[in-house]
Amino acid sequence: MSRTLDVRRRILEDNDRQAAALRASFKTGGTLVVNMISSPGSGKTALLEATARDLAGRYAMAALEGDIETERDAERLRARGLRAYQILTGGSCHLDARLVARGLEDAAFPALDILFIENVGNLICPTSYDLGEDFKIALLSTAEGDDKPFKYPAIFARAGAVVITKADLGPHVSFDMDVVRGQIETLNPGAPLLVTSARTGDGLEAWYGLLAERLEAKRRHRA
Repeated sequence: MSRTLDVRRRILEDNDRQAAALRASFKTGGTLVVNMISSPGSGKTALLEATARDLAGRYAMAALEGDIETERDAERLRARGLRAYQILTGGSCHLDARLVARGLEDAAFPALDILFIENVGNLICPTSYDLGEDFKIALLSTAEGDDKPFKYPAIFARAGAVVITKADLGPHVSFDMDVVRGQIETLNPGAPLLVTSARTGDGLEAWYGLLAERLEAKRRHRA
């Protein structure tokens, strides 16, 4: 057990060193970096498609897409005009800072205002890995049920904001928003909770406002 813990500690320490280098680079470039974490099928890519559509021309944006196999998500985003590069993990359940650094080198994005990192669909593994991001977003779709924050507390406790997706399905599924709000407030007091639907557009202005606020704050701090 001790050897296993030592190996894990070294892996995380190596990751943190690479993440620190990434964060310094993002700070120099003034790029806001958002690490999006959720279960598979929660609507991360759909939210980014809507973001690409509505913020086109306002910000220079790109996405790193993490998946075990296929380039489908990156292809969806490129079809919306968003620069996207697919990182295939080949079985790993999360992205790490090394994969992000390599993906950025291969993608060769131009100067960016916002970089989205769409992590591998998983509420557990990605939580401990710093990718040099400014903040993590935990996404939860109404179709997943309202018990997930307490079942997967680590990510919801560490998230810089929580985004509820597929709000348009609310009337058709068992999902109590007040229950979710209470769990988030317990795990992460004061964390923003946004309720959105990429299909209807509900709540998207609040999402865009959060991005604009965090980008402005980062650049103000840099200056």
